[in-house]
Amino acid sequence: LLWLLVLWLAWQGPALGGEEEDGEVVAEEEEADELSDELGEEDGVLVLHEHNFDRALSEHRLLLVEFYAPWCRHCQRLAPAFAQAAAELRDEASPARLGKVDATAQGALASEFGITAYPTLKLFRDGNRTHPLAYTGRMDANGIVRWMQRRASPSTTLLQDADTAAAFIASQDLVVVGFFKDLGSEAAQAFHDVASEVVDMPFGVAEAAELFEAYKLSADTVCLFKKFDEGRTDFPVDPEQGLDVAELTQLLRVHSLELVMEFTNETSDQIFGAKIPHHMLLFLNKSSSAQLELRDGFRAAAGAFRGKVLFVVVDVAGHGADVLPFFGLTPSDAPTMRLVKMDNNRKYQMDQDVFSDAAISSFVQAVLDGKLKPHLLSAEPPEDWDAGPVKVLVGKTFDQVAFDETKNVFVKFYAPWCSHCKAMEAAWEELGERYKDHEDIVIAELDATANELENITINGFPTLHYFPAGSGRKMVEYKHARDVETFSKFLENGGTLPEDPPAVSE
Repeated sequence: LLWLLVLWLAWQGPALGGEEEDGEVVAEEEEADELSDELGEEDGVLVLHEHNFDRALSEHRLLLVEFYAPWCRHCQRLAPAFAQAAAELRDEASPARLGKVDATAQGALASEFGITAYPTLKLFRDGNRTHPLAYTGRMDANGIVRWMQRRASPSTTLLQDADTAAAFIASQDLVVVGFFKDLGSEAAQAFHDVASEVVDMPFGVAEAAELFEAYKLSADTVCLFKKFDEGRTDFPVDPEQGLDVAELTQLLRVHSLELVMEFTNETSDQIFGAKIPHHMLLFLNKSSSAQLELRDGFRAAAGAFRGKVLFVVVDVAGHGADVLPFFGLTPSDAPTMRLVKMDNNRKYQMDQDVFSDAAISSFVQAVLDGKLKPHLLSAEPPEDWDAGPVKVLVGKTFDQVAFDETKNVFVKFYAPWCSHCKAMEAAWEELGERYKDHEDIVIAELDATANELENITINGFPTLHYFPAGSGRKMVEYKHARDVETFSKFLENGGTLPEDPPAVSE
């Protein structure tokens, strides 16, 4: 019996005490690893967390940090470009480094730096943790590298004489030179601030009297030199108001573009980055010499609207073919023109395309003056649009259904390619089945990529709007959980919820 007891204790010993102790050692080692301030890397990007963040700031003078969520599609698309930028900066021995923080796992860091969207990029300078700088560059490898290079070196080049100035101006297709009689002035400092932000063109600065004389200037002026269009644009500094950073930045953006742009893969970032409120588009087939000639009148009209309207040529047989569906066009519709308001995507069309500069100018001015109504896309209504539990609406039929004073209408605005829309498709069909026999409730859907409405702008997919019965054309936006039971509570309660659950993030 004693021998059996010894064997039993020997067999059970690890389970009773030894393995648990080993487990504690492992746990302690894992905890020690978790608390380590070592700086690990993935694809050349520093992997940062609460315990090594301070060390990263102390070791790297310029540190651009991406706060991301693993499930975020935008973050996933950015990851290869971010890694490529990290490699390029490392290869050129730049003092700038890139790091990333999983903001969903590092809640303390996300809260400290006010992270509310993904990805969010912030630049930390000289170990300063309290005032990071928001990233304002393009979200591609080249944009990230140029933005960081500008912050790792002086943002402007000092031009000391006529020869260095001439060489600098000739070095690129587009350069900016600030002429200041006092480089320590507030205007000169504002110019340096602009140079730090506008990273896609080189900036020079000049103080020498001989340079003022050489370029026929008598007062502080910012000059944009370009090897196209008019060749040079001057922006005199107001002696009383000084230099406004935002205003000069926008002027440089506008005037750095060609008077008439061609929409290509290389120019698309410039076109949308200029933030010009209206775009006038000429759709043509570049293989047709007759259609190419239409650019002359288009260009002649463009000058009067610079800064207000960007004139763009779109080749329907080239890169521009991808944007045709957005306008409801096919290549056979060329040549034709459309004007787009960029804040709400409203599109305007001439009654009949006339390509003279006078006709184009008159049309553009009429849109700017609010004298023309937008041209709204609409698909044709299907013959069986109301046969199923979910009614299929189009632009032409929307008003008569949604604003029927005897019905409460719940509409899903969707995009066929949207994964979120597909994910809630079954729930929407089930909701339609549940209410198909209710005379005063209509469950409907509208493809917002093929149909446009005059007074309703859809900015994300899916968007849900409820149109209650009665007069007044009222509309309630639904911002709650997207499941059948919550939808039902919303409908049964007349377009509100008794106790609103947290709004679902788009």
